[in-house]
Amino acid sequence: MDDFYDEGTLISVLTTQPLDRLLDYKAPAGGCPQGAYVEVPLGPRKVLGVAWGPGQGGFDPAKVRAAFRVLDAPPMRAELREFLERSADYTLTPRTAMLRLATRAPGLGDGPAMRKIYRKGDSEPDRMTDARRRVLEVLDEMGGLSLTLKELADAAGVTSSVVKGLAKQGAVREEEAPRDTAFARLDPDYGGKALTDDQAGAAEELRAGVRSGKYGTVLLKGVTGSGKTEVYLEAVAECLRKGRQALVLLPEIALTSEFLTRVEARFGARPAEWHSGVTVTERRRVWRQVAEGGAQLVVGARSALFLPFRDLGLTVVDEEHDTSYKQEEGVLYNARDMAVLRASICAGRVILASATPSLESWANADAGKYQRLDLVSRFGPAVMPEMRALDMRGEDLPGSRWISPSLQAAVKRRIAQGEQSLLFLNRRGYAPVTICRACGHQIACPHCDARMVEHRFQQRLICHQCGESTPKPEKCPSCEVEGKLAAVGPGVERLAEEAAEVFPDARLAVLSSDLFGSARQLKAEIEKIAMGGADIVIGTQLVAKGHNFPNLTLVGVIDADLGLQGSDLRAAERTFQLMRQVAGRAGRAEKPGTALLQTFQPEHPVIRAILSGDEEGFWKAEADERRAAGMPPYGRLAGVILSSTEVQEVFDLGAAMARQDGPLRRIGAQVYGPAPAPITRVRGRHRVRLLVKAPKGVALQAALADWAGQFRLKGELRMAIDIDPQSFF
Repeated sequence: MDDFYDEGTLISVLTTQPLDRLLDYKAPAGGCPQGAYVEVPLGPRKVLGVAWGPGQGGFDPAKVRAAFRVLDAPPMRAELREFLERSADYTLTPRTAMLRLATRAPGLGDGPAMRKIYRKGDSEPDRMTDARRRVLEVLDEMGGLSLTLKELADAAGVTSSVVKGLAKQGAVREEEAPRDTAFARLDPDYGGKALTDDQAGAAEELRAGVRSGKYGTVLLKGVTGSGKTEVYLEAVAECLRKGRQALVLLPEIALTSEFLTRVEARFGARPAEWHSGVTVTERRRVWRQVAEGGAQLVVGARSALFLPFRDLGLTVVDEEHDTSYKQEEGVLYNARDMAVLRASICAGRVILASATPSLESWANADAGKYQRLDLVSRFGPAVMPEMRALDMRGEDLPGSRWISPSLQAAVKRRIAQGEQSLLFLNRRGYAPVTICRACGHQIACPHCDARMVEHRFQQRLICHQCGESTPKPEKCPSCEVEGKLAAVGPGVERLAEEAAEVFPDARLAVLSSDLFGSARQLKAEIEKIAMGGADIVIGTQLVAKGHNFPNLTLVGVIDADLGLQGSDLRAAERTFQLMRQVAGRAGRAEKPGTALLQTFQPEHPVIRAILSGDEEGFWKAEADERRAAGMPPYGRLAGVILSSTEVQEVFDLGAAMARQDGPLRRIGAQVYGPAPAPITRVRGRHRVRLLVKAPKGVALQAALADWAGQFRLKGELRMAIDIDPQSFF
């Protein structure tokens, strides 16, 4: 049990400020328990902190200032404090930065209060306008969530007077409600579905693990459409029966709405949500109710892993292979790995669900560290799609076109049969490069060493590194010749333009994350497609992630070779995963599906593995290659990115670090570099990369800390250390 510190007792406090150390204060009036959220003075400011333990002392007690007060919030549990400590040590992140991840909710110190909220009313407005329609659509979209006047008006893009006008007519109901109410109770026995023998066996294994009350991780591998979600929801139900809390992590906000509907159908009420699309008011409510036990199940993005659960019994990482679980800015962590760490601390279970697992998870299951459960067939009458390669070397295709004659014919057959087709290209925008045909100049970002991507729907050029956006110029910025700027290469917008010409009578829909202003708009478009509102869907990686289009029977991959280019360690793995996931969109109902992969390399081992469906053979071959090279998961990697506004500074520091690598050599590690990062300038900062390779099982983090600690960063120099890097940009 945590200690209690009487008033005036010396306590150490971890604040959310960028000071990587504990600070001593006197306990506030009335004292405080260990783990209490406290408000403390730091210079002239009041800042948030947590009573981490007894004070360290070693200085004049008379100079120690007292904490102002204890916040009205449940104290941080010892389990979460240990998780933050260990995750900070693993990722070489300051503990203060980890604490910021765990306190991302506004008004934590505010006490109970009443507020006005707005819900859908029982009446219809006397006349419907576009503004009023948007308000009602937002309320439908949010379901039972509480919205303040400002949140509702902002979400609908209207003034508050529109909402108040609807309230006067009874179309919107204005209520007084207490802040931070508990979520509706979920009933684990409410709406369970009949499972196949395959599913029932896996579900019972998962339930037994939850009942054990002990830590364990399970890799739930099932082909697309095999019912993985229904199976792991049975484990969630068992967790609820045990009185413990559950967390389901999803890789994309776009998946949340459909998933919440399934959860409500299974348990009779909506769970708590935690992601960037949730309102400020709702974030505070979720944070507090998770801590108080008023939220049994949270569905969220990777940051939900840092919520203050009272008793976290189960964490599900859906599509566990997805790269979006790796945080690439700020605190660099992989939510999949951190979920396993947190479960090991709180005696919880972890389910890693995927049709195409990461090699790390596959290897852990192969080594017996994780249990593995397989779902080998699709649910109901659906069968896996037939997969074929279209050898582009034999296709008669003009240089400015990308949809081959064979794929065109297949799409036309589907249209004639009243079925849907998906054309997949994992490249956003209209074209990746804009070049001047007069002087050869390629339009680049002024702040990054990256080409500006044309987004024709928005009539702008956008940098996908820093977000810089400019109107497309009429004349070349280099030679100033007009009319000579040309788009080079395809993006989904250009593919849509071609599809409109090739299939003039077809209804087209484009799914790309940058084409929708809100999650609500994206959800509406996905629902429209699922209901048959398009003949041809043109999409990026977004469409590969869990969406179910019952009438979609053909998937055409425009450039199956795209991900095989470059020297990325995981290029083969990611291409294999993406192609198999995309192909799985075809034939999800009673109609059989076909997946056609346009490729110039049909003999490539990855393409052959995709077509053959020999997934185990692919993983074993990939594992053998990594093992022979001593690469993850059979070795360790750490990336070091140095950056500065002065290019010479970063090269000088990188060269010095490469020379003074004694702490790393002592554990058998090697340093590669320094070398310019693949994207050498981002947001005006020059970037140099070093890569550290070490044997598996060595104390890499300690050696890295000793190595990096030899160097003082002055002026504009910055250093970021990425443990287990997933990308090498």
